[in-house]
Amino acid sequence: MTDAAFDALLARVNALEAQNAVRKTIARYMALCDVPVRALEGEALAALFAEDAIWEGIGPQYANKFGRLEGPAQIVAMLQRYLPPTPHFATNVHFLTAEHIEVNGDTAKGRWIMLQASGYVDAKAELIAARLEVDFVPAAHDAGTTWLIRHFRTERLFDAPWQVNPAQGVSA
Repeated sequence: MTDAAFDALLARVNALEAQNAVRKTIARYMALCDVPVRALEGEALAALFAEDAIWEGIGPQYANKFGRLEGPAQIVAMLQRYLPPTPHFATNVHFLTAEHIEVNGDTAKGRWIMLQASGYVDAKAELIAARLEVDFVPAAHDAGTTWLIRHFRTERLFDAPWQVNPAQGVSA
């Protein structure tokens, strides 16, 4: 194997590992935003964001509702308004599809369509579809094994009412 072929193979392996790390980060973000949350010991939303992270709602429905937040503290404070113990969701589950992840050296961009199935404490429920565009960077603390969210953009595409049949004996 030539040096050039080895370098090309190493670049491909690094890109695949970065894609997998990006998937893990976005999956943990969604799982930590689900209700009831099943967080593992020591997991925190703030740990998923770069220090210079931006989270913003875009488009006609989300720009005004969420605006633009800067830094993990502001981002997590906003997200906590929707998560237990705050009474907002009775149940909330996120599904991601139409994944596309591009890695370019020390940056990555992921695009997904998210379906959010939400039941609220007032007994209303809705399905929400949103387009996500998320920029990632490798974490400095572990030589790129973990990738962090640098810029999270969400745009609501549509919503529809639905009926929640709550599980017996499960609480948020």
